[in-house]
Amino acid sequence: MSDVFIHPTADVDPSAALGAGTKVWNNVQIREGAIVGKGCIVGKSVYIDHTVVIGDRVKIQNGVSIYHGVTVEDDVFLGPHMTFTNDLYPRAFDPEWHVVPTFVRQGASVGANVTIVCGLELGTYCMVGAGAVVTKDVPPHALVVGNPARIVGFVTVKGRLATEVRREEGVVVARSLETGEEIRVPEETWRRWDAARGSSPPLARPGEGE
Repeated sequence: MSDVFIHPTADVDPSAALGAGTKVWNNVQIREGAIVGKGCIVGKSVYIDHTVVIGDRVKIQNGVSIYHGVTVEDDVFLGPHMTFTNDLYPRAFDPEWHVVPTFVRQGASVGANVTIVCGLELGTYCMVGAGAVVTKDVPPHALVVGNPARIVGFVTVKGRLATEVRREEGVVVARSLETGEEIRVPEETWRRWDAARGSSPPLARPGEGE
């Protein structure tokens, strides 16, 4: 494991694979067959279950639990003490785990103390607000909060809120007034936000969105 830092208190199974430049901090446990990519930061007291797959440049904050069946792609942020689940019908007296896979796509950010119910997909560059309980798939670029989590807006690659500036065939084009980044959201997905708000989000004011 060249160029990998592992704190003396960490427990990393010899069969786990860690990419170059990855740092593993105090009291971490990484189990057998797990894969952690290049340039990752694995914070204090993180648990990574057997055969979990984690991409490159992932930041895992203190106290996160990532269970068997979870796949985390590149550039994902996992906030302090968030957790995944992996069985929809757990019973202490059932000797078997009925694992349902979960996927966290590239660039997604998950806030502190979030719970992700298994069997879901968190889309590219989505953002989950602190304390949310996610029970449904999160579309790419969606910002979700609450219990159960619901869409309250859409964010850019840099995580800034985006405002609708125009519509093309089947697509809403939205732009961050702060950074100028644009994203393209399917109208069907955008309508999920409209319905939750009870009205359509306003267009950018003249001079702001164009």
